[in-house]
Amino acid sequence: MDLRKVKKLIELLEESAVSEIEIHEGEESVRIARHSSGLTQTVIQGHPAGTSVAHALPQQQAATLAVEAGHIIKAPMVGTYYSSATPGAPPFVEVGQAVKEGDVLCIIEAMKIMNQIEADVSGIISKALVESGDPVEYGQPLFVIT
Repeated sequence: MDLRKVKKLIELLEESAVSEIEIHEGEESVRIARHSSGLTQTVIQGHPAGTSVAHALPQQQAATLAVEAGHIIKAPMVGTYYSSATPGAPPFVEVGQAVKEGDVLCIIEAMKIMNQIEADVSGIISKALVESGDPVEYGQPLFVIT
């Protein structure tokens, strides 16, 4: 996907009331979402240039650009993300850990109900995209599994 197109999509999103755009071109896809914090996150899948995409954008936009390859686990609801069952307990998963389909990855608290979020694929946790205690939105990327 052409970086000029990605940059233009980011600019359009920032200037509009739209909170999320997802575009698919062949095997490549780009998802740009504005989170409640006001940051814009861009996820490009299938891009042959890999992480060099982030360096090609202006510094301000490069800081909010996430380029990932792999399966993205997204938040199925709005709530508060927790990496462990209780404060001080070890996290359910850590980067580099192997997981199987159905393993609990985290908890999202919504309306005082603790919802366990499970892996929908088997693989290795290659990236954790949120911190424990962070608010999350519906569809927000939480983990990358490769």
